[in-house]
Amino acid sequence: MRPAFSVVFLTTLTGAAQGLFLALFATELLAGFGVLAWPGVAFFVTGAVLAVVLAGLGLLASFFHLGHPERAWRAIAMWRTSWLSRECIFLPAFMATVFAYGLAHWFDSGLTLAIGALAAVCCFGLFVSTGMIYTCIKVLREWATPLTTTNFIFLGCASGFTLAAGLAAWTAPADIRFLAIAAVVLTLVGCVTRVASLVRNARLRPKATLQSATGIKHRQVVQKSRGFTGGAFNLKEFFHGQSEQTMRTIKWSFLALTFPVPLALLAAGLANASAALLAAAFAIQYAGLLAERWFFFAEAHHPQNMYYRGVS
Repeated sequence: MRPAFSVVFLTTLTGAAQGLFLALFATELLAGFGVLAWPGVAFFVTGAVLAVVLAGLGLLASFFHLGHPERAWRAIAMWRTSWLSRECIFLPAFMATVFAYGLAHWFDSGLTLAIGALAAVCCFGLFVSTGMIYTCIKVLREWATPLTTTNFIFLGCASGFTLAAGLAAWTAPADIRFLAIAAVVLTLVGCVTRVASLVRNARLRPKATLQSATGIKHRQVVQKSRGFTGGAFNLKEFFHGQSEQTMRTIKWSFLALTFPVPLALLAAGLANASAALLAAAFAIQYAGLLAERWFFFAEAHHPQNMYYRGVS
């Protein structure tokens, strides 16, 4: 498939926002039980603002994927059956509840846990809705696996907790250890699930052949023409046009940038309580996630490419 950068930014920015909020809420819960030191208002308010900004940038990016942005409001109409409609409902609901969560901390309200719980429901609803948009497309077998939604959740949480660790270095030093260790664990789990999806997809073999599609039983069927000579939607949107070497380079680049490099920086940042190292860990991991999400879309093989890409 041909990746749309608007969707690449949408899914990675909102994923980081969701992970950051969950880090804030987990910290508040553990601090309430006395497991962690209380971070202070600045940590929660700044974190909530960052989460809303990241989610807002993701929402803005999504409009560049629409042919008629003025009709975007209609996307919620099919919420009973469409995961895309549910995503369009959960995203603004998540932003609104996280904004309210930050305000509650700013005004020292006693409703922070209640609002945070509601925001967490919206957060996981958004994670599942976004992942299921792709998981439910059975014809794209690389996406049609629970690993798709699982990866969206763990990679989003990993980037969000990494950002929260950097934020804590500025506003809540006593809680750096928890957030950095949580970021390391989530990054490792994300690495396992993402590698598992790569291994699974590498083993997939096409179910359809030219013989089964055309009904011709001959052992060798050769396509001589696509049926048209000019450009077509099928050629532009269902294939990325990159070489196998480019695909391999992007795959190994995102594996390095998303997992081992941030892990090393998280470990160093934890050892030195360095905000700069923790911030670098997030920046590099997010760059890796951009490449990872591009590869996720490009790796999917649409069956139509058997015909439209098969003739030189």
